[in-house]
Amino acid sequence: MLILNLLLLTWLLKQEKKMAITKEVIEDKIEIVGDFKIIQVRYATIIKEDDVEISRKFLRNSFPPNSDMSATSNDVKAVATQFHTDAVKAAYTAHLENTAP
Repeated sequence: MLILNLLLLTWLLKQEKKMAITKEVIEDKIEIVGDFKIIQVRYATIIKEDDVEISRKFLRNSFPPNSDMSATSNDVKAVATQFHTDAVKAAYTAHLENTAP
């Protein structure tokens, strides 16, 4: 019995704890800014070790009217459909033309 306990203890001591490190990128925030309804999206990159967050970093991207929205999420596309109306797109285009150097 003593030998069996020693073998079990030796085996347990040799076991290494395996840590799971994961990375997740989420759309953390979607905002509508300004007269031309610029859509700003904040992405959070979350690093976890054994399901405990150890790091969080942010990246932002903005989408003015007339932007190509094909690579964005369905949530961002829905916001663009709601706020980037034809009138807003026309006003933004006119603003760009009137302020061009």
